[in-house]
Amino acid sequence: MVDGQSFRWAVDLVICIDGTASMGYLEAVKSSALKFCDRLEVSMTKRNKKIDQLRARVIVFRDYWANTAEQAMQYSEFFDLRSQYSDFANFISKIEAHGGGDEPENGLEALALALKSNWEKGDFLKKRYVVIVFTDASAHSLEKIPKPNHYPNDLPKTFDDLTDYWHEMPGRAKRLILFAPDVEPWTMMNSWENTIHYVSEAGHGLEEGEIDQIIFPIHSAI
Repeated sequence: MVDGQSFRWAVDLVICIDGTASMGYLEAVKSSALKFCDRLEVSMTKRNKKIDQLRARVIVFRDYWANTAEQAMQYSEFFDLRSQYSDFANFISKIEAHGGGDEPENGLEALALALKSNWEKGDFLKKRYVVIVFTDASAHSLEKIPKPNHYPNDLPKTFDDLTDYWHEMPGRAKRLILFAPDVEPWTMMNSWENTIHYVSEAGHGLEEGEIDQIIFPIHSAI
């Protein structure tokens, strides 16, 4: 156990990635997702703290109105990054830019799936549940109708329902990091507690310094 730490930490990350973007953007985001996990570990070590369990899952979203159900939403279960990092990296490496119509995309549906993840509930004194959204596109309204036949029935019907998903999560444990355009509905989440919105630009991934900026509000709460 690291000196000065007398309790066990568990951190769960859910990374939502827009899979419709240009390949240049997507490759930058994939690289950022892999670097993020490594940087978080290094940052915690520098602060003389240790994450006892670090898990991550990935959700790739496109557009139910333009793609099949299988193309519109692809996701993994949680990977234990200590024992399954290669599986996690392999899942990310296979994400390819395709599908989607014109903007918007189904980012809110991906966020809903993320918030309903099978979060760690085990014997850890403290836990953090972190959702990160990477997109350079706006998002369909959850109220949009008519919906395609293959649109899932178990998703929130309104933005208020999605907001309830967020409020139902443990307040001290949750963090939402948005790397998204400065447009609705992403700007509507600025009032959600423990949420930080970094404005993305079409075709641009995360810069090195921005990765560290995203990590800071997470490790500062641990």
